[in-house]
Amino acid sequence: MADFQLIRYDSSWKNRWDAFIEVSKNGTFLFKRDYMDYHSDRFKDNSLMFLLKNSIVALLPATSSDRMFSSHAGLTYGGLVMSRNITAVEVIEIFRLLMSYLSDNGFLKFIYKPIPHIYHEIPAEEDLYALFRMNAALVARGLSSAILQSDRLKFRNIRKYGIKKALKNGVVVEKSSDFSSFWKILETNLTERHGLLPVHNLEEITLLRNRFPNEINLYEAKIGEEVLAGVVVYNTKLVAHSQYIAASPKGRELGALDLIFDYLICNVYSESRFFDFGISTERDGWFLNESLIYQKEGFGGRAICYDRYEIDVDKFNPFDMDPK
Repeated sequence: MADFQLIRYDSSWKNRWDAFIEVSKNGTFLFKRDYMDYHSDRFKDNSLMFLLKNSIVALLPATSSDRMFSSHAGLTYGGLVMSRNITAVEVIEIFRLLMSYLSDNGFLKFIYKPIPHIYHEIPAEEDLYALFRMNAALVARGLSSAILQSDRLKFRNIRKYGIKKALKNGVVVEKSSDFSSFWKILETNLTERHGLLPVHNLEEITLLRNRFPNEINLYEAKIGEEVLAGVVVYNTKLVAHSQYIAASPKGRELGALDLIFDYLICNVYSESRFFDFGISTERDGWFLNESLIYQKEGFGGRAICYDRYEIDVDKFNPFDMDPK
């Protein structure tokens, strides 16, 4: 049995943390400290590191609130980030150690959001097996739509029509470093349709884009200087992910988003392994926005799940993980 050491992250580990993310088999830039720590005033960081012979073998980006411990609450996903050489038996032992830590520190609930497989450089689902052995409950499933770029499906005619309409009306797509015009469209859409605001405000997304200029980019559809629509893309090693999507009423009428997605899928991110449109579900996955997913499937997107598991720490028995 491996003798793992569990250490709670603090800023003195920043360089080693970030360096491990780069060489891990399933890490993305969202786990870099300059990304996670921008909202440290909103979430109490409780990230953990697992070491073997003084070398990091796994990280868990995490936050805590009251007596609840969670995969980082500010991220869509955030499970165990693992070394390329880690084994299934070692991951099971890491989860045993983690559960002991949670119990010893008085946590009652553990929420875990695994990293979807499209972000894995090599297979990395040892954590899912460990969750099964722990009797973890699947409590939420967000349904996203992704394109395997090496085997794209044809666009539906309705999407092709939108692209042609946009081109006929002189719409052009440009990369932009100024998020202000698009953010007004995005905030208006979210407020009118859902009574919500974007997860990031304009100041925050600008800060993050400046910290990660190669990974976070905005593409806008315009006529002259008028912004009609935009898509903010988070570009990881394997996946180009649409983080924010919005169009003005005029932009919707002219097929502006169709033109942007055609440009992104077929040109800018054609060499990415996947293009991911993001989830089309609400209420922990129980409501599927059929018109939204219809749009994404019209470009060839097909289902990818973003899951959430829960474990009652006070009811967990480590012997439950033993072979039956």
